[in-house]
Amino acid sequence: MKEYIDSGKKDTRSGFGAGLAELGNSNPKVLALTADLKGSLKMDQFAAEHPDRFFDVGIAEANMVGMAAGMALSGYIPFIGTFANFATARVLDQIRQSICYSRTNVKIAASHAGITLGEDGATHQTLEDIGLMRMLPGMVVINPCDYNQTKAATLAAAAWDGPVYLRFGRPGVPNFTPADQPFEIGKAIKLNDGADVTVIATGHLVWEAIQAAKQLEAQGVSVDLLDIATIKPLDKEAVLASARKTGKVVVAEEHLIAGGLGEVIAGLLATACPTPMRFVAIDDQFGQSGKPAELMAAYGLDAAHIVQAALSF
Repeated sequence: MKEYIDSGKKDTRSGFGAGLAELGNSNPKVLALTADLKGSLKMDQFAAEHPDRFFDVGIAEANMVGMAAGMALSGYIPFIGTFANFATARVLDQIRQSICYSRTNVKIAASHAGITLGEDGATHQTLEDIGLMRMLPGMVVINPCDYNQTKAATLAAAAWDGPVYLRFGRPGVPNFTPADQPFEIGKAIKLNDGADVTVIATGHLVWEAIQAAKQLEAQGVSVDLLDIATIKPLDKEAVLASARKTGKVVVAEEHLIAGGLGEVIAGLLATACPTPMRFVAIDDQFGQSGKPAELMAAYGLDAAHIVQAALSF
């Protein structure tokens, strides 16, 4: 098993902030809008250095989407930032009509996603956002795993011509991907070569999957490990190659089973390579208040449950 070193815990939202600040200096077409959450989205540096390109619209998310669509039609590249719950379900109609149907070049930066939002509880812990966004025609869906990958994904999103949903979180998580690793939209990253079982993870579950692979290797189980940061478009070739090699697939994600990465992969395998699967995800429940690590364990989103799922074959 390849060794991955945690260089220090960082929140993925700060990776977005760093990427946005870099874009502010390198691309004069990049704009930033937020719905009264500049600090939470780590947009402070961009706002301070480029006040003429930063817009706080107040708690008016639907208006923010419309403004961004108009800016995009004028040749700009707007990033709109708010909590994932408000960036998706609250403005789904506006995103569908003004961004996706109109194919405007808007980037949706969604922070505080998933159960790891923690103490804010079920009303803010969006667990269905990936499903909502991936069903919209033309929308790219990215769920990076650490600070470095989020920064790189932010730069890649700006270069992509079309709508992008970029999902990240609040808590500090291990930062282990190379700082200079470029991000290619639509490409999986092979983290380990194995022959016995495929483990596919996204977002905060990638580090947990690495720890699970180490534990499984100690028990004599060889893990083929994939980091899927781009959920749409999916790297079908990488998934199929791994599934054909191992014949068993575990998918781990901080999302509901319904609409998540696991269902995307299940649909692919059902038509191209029928394969037994296990899902490490949340099954038809809302979240609750608690510390992120406690909630991950309570909802079965940790290394121990990935190991259990793999051994269940």
